[in-house]
Amino acid sequence: MHDKKFATRAIHAGQNADPVTGATIMPIYATSTYTQEAPGEHRGYEYSRTGNPTRTALEECLASLEGAKYGLAFASGSAATDAVVNLLKQGDHLVSCAEVYGGTFRLFTGVYERWGLELTHVNSSKTEDFRSALTKNTQMVWLESPTNPLLNIYNIKSIADLAHENGALMVVDNTFATPYLQNPLAMGADIVVHSTTKYLNGHSDLIGGAVVTSSLPLYNKMSYFQNAVGAVPSPFDAWLTLRGIKTLQVRMEAHQRGAAKIADQLQSHPMVERVYYPGLEEHPGHQLAGKQMRGWGGMVSFKLKDPSMVDSFFRKLHLFAVAESLGGVESLACHPYTMTHATMPEAKREALGITPNLVRLSVGLEDPADLMAELQKSLE
Repeated sequence: MHDKKFATRAIHAGQNADPVTGATIMPIYATSTYTQEAPGEHRGYEYSRTGNPTRTALEECLASLEGAKYGLAFASGSAATDAVVNLLKQGDHLVSCAEVYGGTFRLFTGVYERWGLELTHVNSSKTEDFRSALTKNTQMVWLESPTNPLLNIYNIKSIADLAHENGALMVVDNTFATPYLQNPLAMGADIVVHSTTKYLNGHSDLIGGAVVTSSLPLYNKMSYFQNAVGAVPSPFDAWLTLRGIKTLQVRMEAHQRGAAKIADQLQSHPMVERVYYPGLEEHPGHQLAGKQMRGWGGMVSFKLKDPSMVDSFFRKLHLFAVAESLGGVESLACHPYTMTHATMPEAKREALGITPNLVRLSVGLEDPADLMAELQKSLE
């Protein structure tokens, strides 16, 4: 299936007709356990925490889309992150880009540092600044690209090369770009993480996560954590994610068409201080994104010139739901300072540029003209 085009793999990878009934669509295997012929003699499944056919189909599909050999599905993006960081041990050093999803920051600082993980955040997209952060004990480098919420772009290949020179693993959270727009494994990453809650599912009706890799030793370790910890998706959530993935290509094309139009118009609005969107030539990561991505994505962030406008701006929105999360068919507007990144210390937020006047938009599939008209009205 790896030789097929993206849309074909999204619809068919891991999803052959059901061998029992011939069902074209993968069934929801709503079972907790499986009858064995005799003790230890089973058909590949024993218990649904360990494995479930619907989940297996999702894992195989996700691996195919990322050009990986192995996939693992989890109950949330945070659970997927947890399985990856569990590869480390007490005293190991993790280097991460400073601007990460608030839940990732919370997990790194509120859980793993307390358990003895050494952590360095790099507030720069320059590869040389990552080199300076590495120590002889660095075992993992963690990137988001584009980042949440300011959409900074990192050179995945050069930082992966640097990590490998130092004997460290390279991990990329690819949630914002999706496998349709970017494949970090092809650029040297060892592991890719997703919140399948977002674009992969695309309909804001489940929570899920995923990890993919082409390393059998890494897969075996993370598979052990998946089973031991038990943070796995239900068969129904796995099935919903599979259904969402079938339309990922057409959705992402529409998301980024709308986002590009909105970013362009916001850029010239007198009430907007700055727009963050990789598709804009003024974006500092524009050229790099053009090389390592196949599109600009559906996320747009911007800063209001007048911070006192923030409350009234959000209260006037209707088509844009004021909500956390992203990547659904409906448009969402988020205030990272008080919502997704509220657990970050205030000084940290300010240093990163996550200020009270920052707005993050997940541009949905509504008509871009209607969305822009609402933004114009809210900015008045």
